[in-house]
Amino acid sequence: MSGYGNLQKIRNGKRTFAITPHIPGGFILPDDLIKIGEVTKKYKGVLKITSGQRILITNLKEEDLPSIWEELGMEPAVKVQNSLKNVEICPSNYCKRSKYPTIGIGMKLSKNFHGMELPCRTKIGVAGCRNACTSVYSKDIGVLVDLDKKFFITAGGSAGYYPRSADIVTKGLSEKEAFHLVETILNYYNEKAEPGEKLGDFIDRISIETFREEVLSLANLEIKL
Repeated sequence: MSGYGNLQKIRNGKRTFAITPHIPGGFILPDDLIKIGEVTKKYKGVLKITSGQRILITNLKEEDLPSIWEELGMEPAVKVQNSLKNVEICPSNYCKRSKYPTIGIGMKLSKNFHGMELPCRTKIGVAGCRNACTSVYSKDIGVLVDLDKKFFITAGGSAGYYPRSADIVTKGLSEKEAFHLVETILNYYNEKAEPGEKLGDFIDRISIETFREEVLSLANLEIKL
């Protein structure tokens, strides 16, 4: 990584780089979106809408990266690879299927934990109903709302090299309890897992029963499945 830019391709000796500005939950103001377009055009970049609700700007020259970041006036989405890389949020507040306006808790999670250094790269998905838009069950931590308008938390999902469906940790939570449990899971994972160990692999190593029992005990919550 150079100036928060990732090397993409080397063709005929030409090196091109990409950057990814932080866009919390994929929600962006029109002026900021216009700015991204204008800066990209100026430096002959190429835009890519990513699966992580972000905008990748690629085909950039390494020497232009500091100027590009300065002109954007935005923070990098990822500064440390083994960290909480992003919190993906569905448009629950505007969706007819949503059972609860979860953009608020999603933004709160992003504000408090985005960039937090962890044993391995980690993603959180937040959805306002069981349709689980943002592919919540394939995220390391999932925050969802059930038919009773109560939250439930999942953990251990992965859509990577070794796919894994998430386990439900517990159900019947308030928004405050859901936030507290996510915080507890992140801290527990940080303390107990081995370096480079994905949350799902950590859960498999100690068993979902042990993981569930210990994080809920630390959060002073009951097991409800």
